[in-house]
Amino acid sequence: MTEQTTFRRRAERRGLRLWHVWIVLPLAFATAVTVAATVFYTGWDLLEARGLKPEHRIDSQTLFDLVKLSFGVVAGAGALVALIVAYRRQRVDEDGALREATRLHTERFTTAVSQLGNDSAAVRLGGVHALAGLADDAPTRDLRQTCIDVLCAYLRLPYTAEADLPARDPEARHTYLSLREVRHTVLRLIRDHLRLNPRDPHSWRGHHFDFTAVIFDGGDFSEAVFSGGTVSFNGAVFSGGTVSFNGAVFSGGKVDFGSARFSGGAVSFRRTVFSGGTVSFRDAVFSESPVDFGRAQFSGGTVDFGGAGFAGRKVDFEGARFSGSTVSFGDTKFSGGTVSFHDAGYFDGAVYFGRVRFSGGTVDFGGAGFAGGTVDFEGARFSGSTVDFRGARFSGSTVSFGNAAFSGGTVDLTQATGTAPSGLPLPNGSPVPTGLLLPSTWTS
Repeated sequence: MTEQTTFRRRAERRGLRLWHVWIVLPLAFATAVTVAATVFYTGWDLLEARGLKPEHRIDSQTLFDLVKLSFGVVAGAGALVALIVAYRRQRVDEDGALREATRLHTERFTTAVSQLGNDSAAVRLGGVHALAGLADDAPTRDLRQTCIDVLCAYLRLPYTAEADLPARDPEARHTYLSLREVRHTVLRLIRDHLRLNPRDPHSWRGHHFDFTAVIFDGGDFSEAVFSGGTVSFNGAVFSGGTVSFNGAVFSGGKVDFGSARFSGGAVSFRRTVFSGGTVSFRDAVFSESPVDFGRAQFSGGTVDFGGAGFAGRKVDFEGARFSGSTVSFGDTKFSGGTVSFHDAGYFDGAVYFGRVRFSGGTVDFGGAGFAGGTVDFEGARFSGSTVDFRGARFSGSTVSFGNAAFSGGTVDLTQATGTAPSGLPLPNGSPVPTGLLLPSTWTS
């Protein structure tokens, strides 16, 4: 039995509704008579009986058997009534126990929430741990979700990042460090609960997490498993520090990084697994922050970087694996810095770079393997960029550069092997012919 099923059944008991006893008893007796009649006639049929032998007189033994049968029927009826009454009493007791547990939970919840509003960071820390403990002990799934919602809401409160602190103000910095410790404790507790096996009664997998517009100046979600539910980082700001999603798993449900801003510090999705569900980075802005998707696995589901902007520093998809999923970079803008898909593998699925803008910097597909699936650069624009396909392997996949435009940059296909991608222009402007790629480098 899963934890969700247990919570659902407990929640059903909260609205306890029992039929009136004078409805239940006749139904129970009718059911019992029906079952007894079915058993009797089944036995009659198996014995191949043709009728009953008439008896004009009965002896004392037969009379005694009839008396025993009468008492047995009465005893059975009494037992049935007792069973119904005991069952109803058990349901009422369970409902009462749940109501009592809910009442105690509410009292503890009120105390913990009041601690979160205290001026002392130490008291707030106590409130954070108390809420996490309440979530673990919650008698229903909804009450657990309420505790999680409060922890996430605390992170959404107005918060001044370190870069915005007034200069040479020790008191402001002390307050900032205290609040940051409380916030990072919330993140750590969420991560630890998302690492637990889903069968663990304290696992928070499958719940909803709302980090909308939260300011992250560090934090560790490494190896957390976001499965099912909805997780929102919409409009979140990653500024300063290091935020790690290394080895995290996003499977099922919906994860939204839409319009998030990655500015300052570093964000790492290294070895992260995106499988099933939907993960959106639509309209996200990656600026001044190195972002690492190295060795990430995109398998199944949909990952959308549509309309995102990558400006400056390095965005690293080195060694990433795209298999069986739909990954879209449509209308994305890469300007300056380095975008690396070095040694990435494209197997099955579809990767869409339609109408992408690469301006300045370097785009590195060196050593990438295109085997199976579709990679589409339809309408992409490469201006002033170095596009590196050195050592790339084109085999068994459809790679299209239809209507792509190259201006003022360099395209390098040295030691690339396999069938040429369609639509890739030669130096004279004509498309590359179908066939094996030859070592070639040109300036468009």
